[in-house]
Amino acid sequence: MSASQARDRLLAAAVDHALDAGIADLSLRQLAAAIGSSHRMLIYHFGSREGLLVAVTRAVEERERAALLASGTTLQDARQSWQRFSDPRLWPQERLFFELYAYALRGRPGTAGFLDGVVESWVAPVADALVKAGADERTARADARLGLAVVRGLLLDLLATGDRAGTTEAYERFLQHASARAGPAPPAADAGSHSPR
Repeated sequence: MSASQARDRLLAAAVDHALDAGIADLSLRQLAAAIGSSHRMLIYHFGSREGLLVAVTRAVEERERAALLASGTTLQDARQSWQRFSDPRLWPQERLFFELYAYALRGRPGTAGFLDGVVESWVAPVADALVKAGADERTARADARLGLAVVRGLLLDLLATGDRAGTTEAYERFLQHASARAGPAPPAADAGSHSPR
């Protein structure tokens, strides 16, 4: 097995464990044991615990982005995306996303590169989907960025309060405003897993 294949295998196992049980509170040794590896192998492939957490969070974001883009741009699609992003099963990974976001903003070692594309990786494909649905490019980019900001803000609210009904009602109000303003709804974007890592 090549080094890249081994890294991919370890990353896939870590992502699965993150989504099943969460990993933010695990030491590197505990995480290695949980996925059938050693902490030395994780350090070799990811550099540090933070490097592994960043890789896991990016992989989860890629999954969520793919699911979002496959879902479409109707109001019902946006509602379904929010239901997925606000599902309590994703909360541990979304907490990790926001924790890493804060660490990267402060320049914490091991988080270099986390902020690269943390916005644009969502804005560009969502804007493209909105353009295909009939929006002009400038409006589509603004709506995609607004949708991302709203979803990430509501996910922070949800993680702080646990008020899924209240945040869902607020998201529904956002969709009503967006629909009245521009026709197709901006798709939800996660935190990170959110989602709207």
